[in-house]
Amino acid sequence: MSQFFTTEKETFSGLDFITVKSNALKGRVDITVFNPSIETDKNVPLIILLHGVYGSHWAWTAKGKVHETAAKMIAQNQITPTLIAMPSDGLFGDGSGYLPHKNKNFESWITNDLIEVIKENYPQFTNQSPVFIAGLSMGGFGALRLGAKYPKKFKAFSGLSSITEFNQLKLFVNDFNDLEKEVEKDESIIETMIKNKDFLPPFRFDCGQNDQLIEYNRKLHLDLVNNNISHIYVENEGEHSWTYWQKNIVDTLVFFNNYI
Repeated sequence: MSQFFTTEKETFSGLDFITVKSNALKGRVDITVFNPSIETDKNVPLIILLHGVYGSHWAWTAKGKVHETAAKMIAQNQITPTLIAMPSDGLFGDGSGYLPHKNKNFESWITNDLIEVIKENYPQFTNQSPVFIAGLSMGGFGALRLGAKYPKKFKAFSGLSSITEFNQLKLFVNDFNDLEKEVEKDESIIETMIKNKDFLPPFRFDCGQNDQLIEYNRKLHLDLVNNNISHIYVENEGEHSWTYWQKNIVDTLVFFNNYI
């Protein structure tokens, strides 16, 4: 029996589109899924890709072409066939931050509901399937924080051009005061990583050298070094743009493939 009151699913242009009534959000939310596997496959990995502010479930495919990139990499045996689930963040204001709010739990939507939706709709995804999480900008904040907070859920995690502290959302949204009032608790990435440093799965993060978030990413890297937390940090050419994310998601896909 389904855990969800309603689930609608349709396939179009090689992608699956799902609308489900989330228990954590008490309302409907959308997911785009890239599915290169077949139902007879077993224990197929899952990558959760989180979008940034202003965007939604379609961003990673329509703007990032990640499904095309992954398909080419699978065809060239660079990565194994992997489900990629790209959820909406829940559509609060300019961005929810993937945090628990007072009335809606955007964190639980990603870490619980989303995974259950995939399990119900894709029999090749099982309890034995490894799960990975990555994201860009606000999604990078979500991926790094949730990967560190729930080390038993995720095999590895990655952030691209990540916001590294909640208050950096001020740089991107015009309703930060409303968001701040709604957020139940502001949890720091570095504090979460230090708290769980003995249990953290492998993780990486990268940033463009001309990105407005570069100094924040450098600080996170130094804080991790100073706390003896193993990680991979890379700086690349580029800005805070889809040109950067479309190109550099390749490194994250290869990184995750190493832990399948």
